[in-house]
Amino acid sequence: MTARRLAPIAAILVAASLAACNPSAAKTESDSKPSTPATSAGAPSAPTGSPSAAPGAPAGGSGLSLAEAIAKIPAADENRTGYKRDSFRHWVDEDSDGCSTRSEVLLAEATKKPEQGAKCVLTGGEWLSYYDEVTVTDAKKLDIDHMVPLAEAWDSGASAWDSDRRMRYANDLDAERSLVAVTAKTNRSKADKDPSEWMPPAESAKCTYLADWTATKLRWKLTADDKERTALEKLAGDCSDTVVKYEVAP
Repeated sequence: MTARRLAPIAAILVAASLAACNPSAAKTESDSKPSTPATSAGAPSAPTGSPSAAPGAPAGGSGLSLAEAIAKIPAADENRTGYKRDSFRHWVDEDSDGCSTRSEVLLAEATKKPEQGAKCVLTGGEWLSYYDEVTVTDAKKLDIDHMVPLAEAWDSGASAWDSDRRMRYANDLDAERSLVAVTAKTNRSKADKDPSEWMPPAESAKCTYLADWTATKLRWKLTADDKERTALEKLAGDCSDTVVKYEVAP
């Protein structure tokens, strides 16, 4: 199994999301593979002495405020010309352990570990979908969401990548929150929308989601158009304590 996350995510996500969000201070992108269960993992804790780090913000690099991180996203108009979902090969078994990327995410993010059978079929287990604070006990009812959807990534720079880099993006297990296990309902509601068009329904998810989105854009050197940037900046106003960390993808 790909070593990706070290701690269960559910309790950390709820607590850290609430701490990070400080109120005072559709196109379709379905990543569900019902026939093949998935995996995910725990979120890193905040560095000692730092503000409440949004769970899942990629580790490494300098901690930035959410507003500072948003300002670092390169500006460019979006262009979907030529996009095809199969331009991104996903749910591969990169380490040849019998578990696809989907299964790796599910295994890592389980708050109650499922039984792992032949061909990495998962039974039992429990997950928290942080987008809507719903507890799920059937892996088939979870989708694995690309934090920045494949179509949005294409619009924002991935159209210029080769097929290998697009495959690595679609199966990014090296960053904590590039991929997340969430209810199929919320994933399909999100589709390929950016934060100017869609945000998670749970208020507790707001700051975490904005940090994860921003970190993913920075990690992969993706751009933002004016509409997206304006929305990010406005929404970040309630997340003054949120810290974003990221490592640029090789």
